[in-house]
Parts: sequence; structure tokens; C-alpha cells
Amino acid sequence: MDVTTNIQQAAAAAVKDHYGVEIDPQILQVQETRKDFEGDFTLVVFPLAKYRLGAPHIVGEALGKLLVERLDFISSYNVIKGFLNLSLTDAFWVNFLSTSHQNPAFLQNTEGKGQSIVVEFCSPNTNKPLHLGHLRNIVLGNSLSHILEANGFEVHPVCLYNDRGTAICKSMYAWQLAGKNDSPASTGKKGDLFVGDYYVAFSDMLKKQKAELMAQGMDEKAAEKAAECSQAINEMLIQWEAGDPGIRALWKQMNDYVYEAHANTFKRLGVTFEKFYYESEEYEKGKDAVLKGLEEGLFYRKEDNSVWVDLEEAKLDQKLLLRSNGTSIYITQDLGVADQKHADFNMQKSVYVVGSEQDYHFKVLFELLKKMEKPYSDGLFHLSYGLVELPDGRMKSREGTVVETDDLIEEVRETVAKVTGESEKIDGLSDEELTVLLDQLALGAIKFFLIKVDPRKGMIFNPEESVQLQGHTGPYVQYAHARTRSLIQKAADNELPAFQAGAQLEEPLHTSERELLLKLFGYKHALAEAARNYNPAEIANYVYELAQSYSSFFANCRVIQQDKPHTSSFRLALSTFTGVVMKASLKLLGIEAPEKM
Repeated sequence: MDVTTNIQQAAAAAVKDHYGVEIDPQILQVQETRKDFEGDFTLVVFPLAKYRLGAPHIVGEALGKLLVERLDFISSYNVIKGFLNLSLTDAFWVNFLSTSHQNPAFLQNTEGKGQSIVVEFCSPNTNKPLHLGHLRNIVLGNSLSHILEANGFEVHPVCLYNDRGTAICKSMYAWQLAGKNDSPASTGKKGDLFVGDYYVAFSDMLKKQKAELMAQGMDEKAAEKAAECSQAINEMLIQWEAGDPGIRALWKQMNDYVYEAHANTFKRLGVTFEKFYYESEEYEKGKDAVLKGLEEGLFYRKEDNSVWVDLEEAKLDQKLLLRSNGTSIYITQDLGVADQKHADFNMQKSVYVVGSEQDYHFKVLFELLKKMEKPYSDGLFHLSYGLVELPDGRMKSREGTVVETDDLIEEVRETVAKVTGESEKIDGLSDEELTVLLDQLALGAIKFFLIKVDPRKGMIFNPEESVQLQGHTGPYVQYAHARTRSLIQKAADNELPAFQAGAQLEEPLHTSERELLLKLFGYKHALAEAARNYNPAEIANYVYELAQSYSSFFANCRVIQQDKPHTSSFRLALSTFTGVVMKASLKLLGIEAPEKM
């Protein structure tokens, strides 16, 4: 039983004994005390108002006295209106550190034990390079996978390649017209950028043809449909689905260029997938599922031969599932992939990390899977994240204004090199150590900055701000971790007694020590909440606050004191444990923790 549960149950018992009223302990919220008040944990008294026990501050006083009497780990209390602030004894915190600082189980939760969960993320098209928007998706999905695993889930990270359809056909068609014998090797371009350039070329071609038709009196929508290149794309897609050898060969070559480039980017980011799914291999399964649903009366066919589903009862209108020419759309393929995931992993839960512009799509998909009575339909979740922009505005793939992931990493690395080059913190590092450190800091800066914002919110990625050694950044946390490692090295020359339970310190705990211990105590709760909410930002902000608390401790508490050996060993253990939790937290974010900076 943890301390918060103890407080809840003791308070409920006190209410029954003192007031004769029986309450559910769970209605009594226990939270960390705000920094501007004295105390470690706060019991919120306001929920008791409905029982008419008296004014909240008077009830708080009564409960405070009773809790000090009944719980030996509470040393004192104070009441601010309806908030009962409780201070824990030094002995409690010494015991907490002694039982946790060398216990690997502290870094794990077991809530997800026995449950399989699939996390689908990245899921790019094969018509363009990975850009900043993909990068937010990748780091969120990768971090969520680590967080769920740390909570006991059997996690299966997967990537679905949208490797067919009109988007890749656009790049193929533009290459047929202008590419001739060009390849990534002959042009010196990365494969995904090479293919993406032709996607942009197609967009330019379409704009020109639309403008010509609109000049003849067509409206924009009709002109786009009638444009020669649009007609060619539709025909190419039909030929692809019919298995045309020439179209299939070109399609495979263009996609292979992209796969090789993406694999290098994934490796650089330290991201791995258990399995890749390909729309080209799954869309037929989706079509079969739709046709089966049609036979069962779940769907209906219109006069033009297209297949639809009526979801008006779920307030989602009617949705196209198969076009009149028999070709599938994105949601068709998603139906097939969902079933294949279940066949592969027998998952109870399935998470889709996809931008918020697809919110409606996933509402429809999830409702469809429920309508089809899939066994996993109750465990579906869309981790919807907001648009990420640069300080100078939004990126657009069709206009070629995207910021490629690899270019962004290089830009941030150069910025890191400039910032660290102006700091004395890198003195003494060899060239090889500095190279490794710059890579760690650059990727740490990018990942942390993209994760720290609640996924549901849009954000602006500022490369300059992301690399600062002071502020809400990855490098700030990485430096705090390196400081814990440096302190261990400095303490190695001092013979300190082993820290153990029941140690009698030479002085009372400092406020900064208590704050740091409280933050460490909250790690398991933060880990659990991040998993329950599918929100990696909770870990990013937790470890930032932990780094802040450690900085305060480091500034206010001298660790090595020859005349206070027990206090010194306690503070060294506290510092070491903080480093362990920081490293574990950073790992959950996909970020490396440098040993020295």
C-alpha cells in the first residue's frame, strides 16, 4: 500500500470515528503540495462539504490532528482553507531512498501485465521524404511504446507504409515524363527526396493544366478532374490494381528508393519496428472485408456500383468504402490491416499515432470495426497530435516547402555545436567524445522539444530554443544527468559509510532534499499516468521538473562533508538515484543520457 492510499484510508477512518459518517476513501484526493506551501502531500477536504461536517478549514484541522496521531510517517500539518498539507518525517524519506535507490522494480509498473498492445506510428507515404510532421509522429510513437512497455504491456511497434494509390502514382507519372534514366545514384539525392521532387513536379504540372482549363471556363474542381495528368493518374492506378507489369516494376523501383532512405533515418533516430505493413499487401483484405459486410447487410451499394456504410446513428454520416470502379480507399486498407494486426499479435489494444487532421477518419474506422463486431474494437485509441510548424510558418509537401528530417537533424546539430562551443562544459572532451555528445544532444533536443508539448496541441518547433542548456529543453535534462555522474566520480576518493535503512543523519533534511525526494517518489505515478493517458509529454515534463529539483538540491546541499559522513552518504545515494531515474525517463523518450558534458 502506497503513502497516498494510506492517507486516504486513515482519513476516511478518522471521519467515521470523529463524525460518525462513513465515506469512500477514494473521494479524498491526495496530491503533491504546491511549492509555495509547506508540506509534502495535500489532502483536499472540499469533497466532504456535502456531508455537512463543518467549515472545510475546521474539518481540516480535526483531520490533521488525527492523522498525525494515527500515521507515524506524518510529522506535522497545516491547513489552508480546504487544503490539509501534510509533512512526512525524515525517517520516512530515508527509508524510501534506502528501499528504492537500488531496486530495479522501482522503474517498472505492472498495470499492463498480460495485455498485448500494438502501436502503429510513422506510417508515411512513399512519395516524399520524412519531414518535421513525420518526426513528431515518430518520436511520440516511439516514446509511447517505451512507456507502455515500462508499464508491463507486451508492446508491438509497427509501421504501415501507404505505398500505393494516387500519391505515389503522381511521382511515377512525373518521372515517366521528365525523369528518363535518372536515379538517386545518378543525381546524388537521397531516395525519398528524389521521389519527392517528382511529386512536387506533378503538382506544378497539375496547376498549369488546371489554369489552362479554367481559362476556358471550367470551374476549379472540374478542371482538376479533367486535367490530362489527373486522368493519367486514374488510369495508372487502375493499371496498377490490374497488375500491369510495367507499372508494377516502376512502382517497386520508386518505393525501394524510399524504403532505403527511410531505413537510414530510422536508424539514426534509434527507432525500430517489429513489423512493417504495406498497403499494397493489405488492401485486398480490406476489400474482402467490405464485400463480406455487404453480404451481411452491414453496408450497401449505390447505383454507380460504389459501396457505402451508413453511420448516421453514430452521428458520422455516410462513408464511401469502395469506389464505383472497384478500387479501394484508405479506410478500406485500414480494415484489412486491423484484422492482420490481430492475427499477428492477438492484441487487446491498438493505438494509432496519426495527426489530428485524420480525427474524423478514425472515428469512422473505429465505428466500422465495432459495427463489424471485431474482438479488439473496444481497445482502439487514436493518439491525435496537432500540427507542428516552424517559426516561419507551415510546410507544404506539394509545394516542396517541407523541412526534411535529416536536414533538420543536421541543422540542430550545427546549432548544438555552436552553443556548446561557447560553453566551458565541454572542456576536457576528446574529439571522439565530442562527436558522440553532439549527436546525443541534437537528437535529445529535437525529441524532447517535440514530446514535451501535449500531443493534442499544435506547436512551433524552434531549433534555436530547443538546444539551450538552460530552460525547458532536452540538453538541460541531459546536463543534469551528467552532473549526477560527475558527482559519483568526485565522491570515489572519499571513504563514506554505506547508505542503509535507518541511517541517522547528522542534520535534518533540507527543503531541497525533501523536494527532490518527493519528485522521485512521484516517478511511478507519472509513468502510470503517461500510459493511461497515452501521453509521453507527461514523462518529458516530469523529468524536466526532476532536473529542476536536482539543480536546487545541488546548489543548496553540499554532498561530500568529512564531518558528516552519514549525511554525505545519504546525499550521494540521493544524487545517484536521481541520475538513475533521469536516465530511465530519458530512455522512455528515446533520448540518450550522456555520462559527461
